[in-house]
Amino acid sequence: MTREEFRELARELIYLDGATGSNLVKEGMPSGVCPEQWILEHPEIMFKLQEKYVAAGTNILYAPTFTANRVKLAEYGLEKELKTMVRELVSISKRAAGTAQEGQKVYVAGDLTMTGEQLRPLGGMELETLIDVYKEQILALAETGVDLLVVETMMSLAEARAALIAAKEVCELPVMVTMTFEPDGRTLFGTDAKTAAIVLESLGACAVGVNCSTGPAHMKEIIAHMVGHTKEIPVIAKPNAGLPFLDEYGHTCYNMDPEEFAEEMKLLVEAGATILGGCCGTTPEYIGGLHDTFGKKIETMPSRRDPAVRYLTSERQTVEFGLNGNFIVVGERINPTGKKLFQAQLREGNMDKVLQFAEEQEKCGAQILDVNMGMSGIDEKSMMLRALQEVGGVTSLPLSLDSSHVDVLEAALRHYPGRALINSVSLETEKFEKLLPIVKKYGAMFILLPLSDKGLPENIEEKKQIIETILERAQSLGMEQNDVIVDGLVATVGANKRAAVETLETIRYCKEKGLATICGLSNISFGMPERSFVNTAFLALAIREGLTMAIANPSQELLVSCALATDLLLAKEEADIRYIEYANTVAENREKKEAALKKKLVENAALDDSQGSTKSQGSTKSQDGKGEALQPGKAEQSFSQEAVGESETRKALRNAVMKGNRNGIAVLTKDALVKGEEPAALLNEVLLPAINDVGELFDKGKYFLPQLIGSAEAMKNAIEVLEPLLLKDTDAGNMPVVVLATVEGDIHDIGKNLVALMLKNYGFQVIDLGKDVPKEEIIRAAKEHNARIIALSALMTTTMQRMREVIDLAKQEGVAAKIMIGGAVITQEYADEIGADGYSKDAAEAVKLAQRLTT
Repeated sequence: MTREEFRELARELIYLDGATGSNLVKEGMPSGVCPEQWILEHPEIMFKLQEKYVAAGTNILYAPTFTANRVKLAEYGLEKELKTMVRELVSISKRAAGTAQEGQKVYVAGDLTMTGEQLRPLGGMELETLIDVYKEQILALAETGVDLLVVETMMSLAEARAALIAAKEVCELPVMVTMTFEPDGRTLFGTDAKTAAIVLESLGACAVGVNCSTGPAHMKEIIAHMVGHTKEIPVIAKPNAGLPFLDEYGHTCYNMDPEEFAEEMKLLVEAGATILGGCCGTTPEYIGGLHDTFGKKIETMPSRRDPAVRYLTSERQTVEFGLNGNFIVVGERINPTGKKLFQAQLREGNMDKVLQFAEEQEKCGAQILDVNMGMSGIDEKSMMLRALQEVGGVTSLPLSLDSSHVDVLEAALRHYPGRALINSVSLETEKFEKLLPIVKKYGAMFILLPLSDKGLPENIEEKKQIIETILERAQSLGMEQNDVIVDGLVATVGANKRAAVETLETIRYCKEKGLATICGLSNISFGMPERSFVNTAFLALAIREGLTMAIANPSQELLVSCALATDLLLAKEEADIRYIEYANTVAENREKKEAALKKKLVENAALDDSQGSTKSQGSTKSQDGKGEALQPGKAEQSFSQEAVGESETRKALRNAVMKGNRNGIAVLTKDALVKGEEPAALLNEVLLPAINDVGELFDKGKYFLPQLIGSAEAMKNAIEVLEPLLLKDTDAGNMPVVVLATVEGDIHDIGKNLVALMLKNYGFQVIDLGKDVPKEEIIRAAKEHNARIIALSALMTTTMQRMREVIDLAKQEGVAAKIMIGGAVITQEYADEIGADGYSKDAAEAVKLAQRLTT
């Protein structure tokens, strides 16, 4: 199937199949086996299931290759059988597709999902390794003649991108991508539906959507966001059959029958979903019910994204802008040019300034951050990739990737888990010929810089010609005007009196053509006195002519206030609110500064009085006995500086935990110890309160899995420094022991690993048994280590019942340990039902639960 054929197919409603795993379990597939191998040992069971899906009206069957990648198969020692297994699995689906009635065309999709290994920095897998894993599976699928690919049940947008990139590099097949979302409307990694849809469509997905997650009703808002922020590609809805529960025999069931399911699916069709199917708990009867309810014709379609709106994203946030919207500041400070201290830190591999500039600029109102690592003495590509990781840990703002080197920008685009802005593409041969196709490949936007191999354009007409030439080339590659932001190319007014006039003319010309614009604002005033006055006046004129955004320092109060005031006077939407909020913040900051200054003056006056009293009592001799008086205030200044140092030290250590600074926190911890901090005080008064705050932010949906893991890792690194000193005064044997495991048959361990890390940070002795652990091994370990707690994890409804078996065995064996459970499919009701002592929904809550159970 070609992409065009897929588009033709999508002119009508498309029906997918329903669940595979839950139906195979009903047919006898035990937990703990390799699903693909079991299917190949029982091919007729799979064939009959898919044959029924075809009879129910399915248009696209998912071949049972869900986890047939080398990482997953290696867990069963089957990685060398990948090609053979994929070929035989696809043949089952092709045979089932061949049972279609006359006039019914059924396609077979090669199915892929997450490997279970996490990308760096959250895990140990490199991006290129992951892409290679997907390439191997996709090539095997393509060789079998599958009609298209589906990447499904994705929790990580970065991993979904990796699969899509792999597909683009080895085949021409259409690719559908579906994410799975938590109850808060975000993936486990913090991506919202809007952002996921924008990124995946721009990268070339032929359809996007959501599978698993919930029943239909809870998907409505997610589907609506995806439909409203995509241009034309169809949106997929493949929900579960409601909520899971265990029947009296311990079998996993779902609370919606086919009729209820079809009725609720009306909400998703009304929201704009046009590719329909079912996930966990659904059967051929559910698909037949959908087919009977909706038929083939697409009755109505909600409006798609506004063609005048542009989108840039990070992994967790989208910035929307248009030609008549509010002015945007692109923070310029993450750039070592002219910053000697910053350069020195980068040469040492120190990213403190990068993090500082990112946080400060966001706080000051920047909506996009420009990242440039261009300087001598470092590997710019390596440093750029590291900067992307570090910045992504402290801010969700979209990034502008800035470099003079094509290879640096290509690497950055490949790794960046959002839709980036490239700074910049010019008519210079290398950029024009090499960089533009790369920008298109990764679905990015770019800044069009009107320069050529000859240098600066001689006049406005040459500048316009360069703009047109680059724009035509971009459009020939499949990009649109909305993917381009033109740089006004600001020269200095000190050298060219018409510099501002010419830039304003460029901005006006671009707006008339429907092009967004940007400029490096401070260039206009180079070499002039009191540059901020010139910059501010120029900014007001540029915004009036239609300037969309500028690369500037958002901490310059005069500049930002001018931009907001100009938007206010031009009656832009919500400009009044933005201006008032900023003005109030400025006023509050001014009051704080004035109060701090008054306090300092009072303290200095008191200090002067104290020094005067000391003088009246006689001078203090120096150690050499020459009668030199102590310098006024020297002792007091020394004490004050030490106190400030202690305060700043603790503040830096706390901030390192809050921001997940795993690389620098060990040094900060050692520095605190050198300055006299007690290990126990650092643990109890700084580190634990900080990680508690991280947990609270996670609970409130302000932090997501990457931040939680980053903070936990930072905490672990600090504790590794403190632990030898703490153990001198602590009997480690008295610390509670927790035996932790993912239950038998379940090979998911993301959440379990995070729970282990968090519990260790709080002083628990954690015996991590890993994943797919039999109940006998769990109970044996609990006895051996005299565990106070047994902590169990399960991600699948087919394995959650193993928790009940562990609890029953613990009672039989007389094990007194408290048992706590958790995982994506686990609820408090289920914990109560099976007699668990507690349930936690996430790692932060697991710590609180463990503390309660051991007190």
